[in-house]
Amino acid sequence: QVQLVESGGGVVQPGGSMRLSCAASGFLFSTSAMTWVCQAPGKGLEWVSSILSGGMATGYADSVKGRFTISRDNNKNTLYLQMNGLRPEDTALYYCAKGSAGGPKGRGTQVTVSS
Repeated sequence: QVQLVESGGGVVQPGGSMRLSCAASGFLFSTSAMTWVCQAPGKGLEWVSSILSGGMATGYADSVKGRFTISRDNNKNTLYLQMNGLRPEDTALYYCAKGSAGGPKGRGTQVTVSS
């Protein structure tokens, strides 16, 4: 059974940084692509970033390119999202997903960017 537990969210001022983590279990993490998606209040799910199993190939939405970095530690079965230069429009519930954006997700972690 796939289990994904996101953590690391909170409240941060504009321009600040935050690192999200996603602890994975119930599947072979090291062979699975992983994805971060987010959902802002009143909006649908939005793809943020993906990383292939080996960690060398990554992709980012234009809105976060140059500010966010996705990474993974296959020894720890953990996915990360380093978020720098945060903006109020980054405020959302962030989920990690197994595979693509449509894959199984955890409960999410709330990121609020506000002064």
